[in-house]
Amino acid sequence: MEAVVSGVPVHFVEHGSGTPVLALHGAGVDHREIAGGLEPMFARIPGFRRLYPDLPGMGRTPAHASLNSNDDVLDLLLGFIDGTIGDEPFLMIGQSYGGYLARAVAHLRPQAAGFALICPIGAHTGSVPKHEVLVSSVSPAGLDAESEASFRSYFVVQTDETLKRFQQFVAPAASLVDEQGLARIFSQWELRDRPESAARYPRPVLVLVGRQDATAGYADGLALARDYPRGTFAVLDRAGHALLHEQPALVQAFLAEWIERVREDQAPVRAGSRLP
Repeated sequence: MEAVVSGVPVHFVEHGSGTPVLALHGAGVDHREIAGGLEPMFARIPGFRRLYPDLPGMGRTPAHASLNSNDDVLDLLLGFIDGTIGDEPFLMIGQSYGGYLARAVAHLRPQAAGFALICPIGAHTGSVPKHEVLVSSVSPAGLDAESEASFRSYFVVQTDETLKRFQQFVAPAASLVDEQGLARIFSQWELRDRPESAARYPRPVLVLVGRQDATAGYADGLALARDYPRGTFAVLDRAGHALLHEQPALVQAFLAEWIERVREDQAPVRAGSRLP
């Protein structure tokens, strides 16, 4: 599907019906990575309309010439929400770069009923551990040298299952990345209205970080606790920046509990606007 926002065609995939859930993927991939991690859970939890856009310069959404900063990307997302969701209460799930954008959206759209972050990246990255492979029990036959290097540097758990997930949800997006367009956008990385400068967000939040995450680390994610009084924060061992794939059962369990907290928080809302 496609939504045109300020002249930019935003490609997205939609599944299910009910309360909208906006899911934002990380940098260098497309919607397939986060959709691959979330759809098995939503198959067991009915009543949600999942929207998976390709962020600019990735997948089938172009890094349009009008997009020169993360502020421009944020404005594009706000327009996408206005056009596809409107004033309905909605949930957000952001992975890595998508988590940075999700935090900003939550402070700018009051109908955001809660959000979850998976290995979020922020305005700046503090100390991170060195990349450490904890499990290596697979030989990635069939991968070219570049894909194998990407797999080896992304996953700290390298098994037949994680290789399968890499091949299905991560690798296919590599050839679609507009490296030059992303470099232009990311050159103005820091958002004008940083999420941490806004008032504390009062609704249910979930933040999951990988103990061995050599990209975003885990300390910065935990530091967000001061901004989110209704937040659950968890550091998961045996997981790096590919946490979504390395600990899928735990990620889905935490997300399911977060959804229940959002439902509970929305219970007093007038009939017709509450979550299912």
